[in-house]
Amino acid sequence: MTDLHVQHVDGYGTVRIRALDPEGDADVVHAWVSEERARFWGMNGLTREQVAEVYAHMATLDTHHAHLVTKDGEPAALFQTYEPSADRVGECYDVRPGDLGVHLLLAPAGTAGPRPGWTSALLTAMAAYALLVLDRRRIVVDPDVRNTKALARFERQGFRRGPAVVLPEVDLPDVYLPEKHAQLAFLDREVAFPG
Repeated sequence: MTDLHVQHVDGYGTVRIRALDPEGDADVVHAWVSEERARFWGMNGLTREQVAEVYAHMATLDTHHAHLVTKDGEPAALFQTYEPSADRVGECYDVRPGDLGVHLLLAPAGTAGPRPGWTSALLTAMAAYALLVLDRRRIVVDPDVRNTKALARFERQGFRRGPAVVLPEVDLPDVYLPEKHAQLAFLDREVAFPG
């Protein structure tokens, strides 16, 4: 698959972002979304085939896109982008021109455990893709309010909290997602990349 963005981060490595292959990447993504730590992703309990179907459907949409992020060739994150005006989150805040919604699921830490600076380097590369390559003005994220680790991670990256909202219940193929209480947070291009 063709890389959509490649960025070398000094002291970290090379980050690549490419379109997710719903079938070819299904084993990796299914393993990640099946872990307890991914409960806020809303896909715990899905089979590999169901995960592949969800992302195959997403690949048909013009407004929602799934990406696999690698670090030095190893899968590092599932990165989804979407048009807020075409998503339920767009009903919860005043969508501005140039906004881009983002969902992020990091790969497990592995046997070495947490690595200082690892997440920040990934987020910097993903923000560069969303804000500079895609020429967007602002990123919006909507983690569950109980996902305090994600909220803290985004705030360290420069995101500022917006309103907490209750997102409506939604149906996905063969999956019922519970009601989500989300904390919106925003990252302006000028904050992420001043000057």
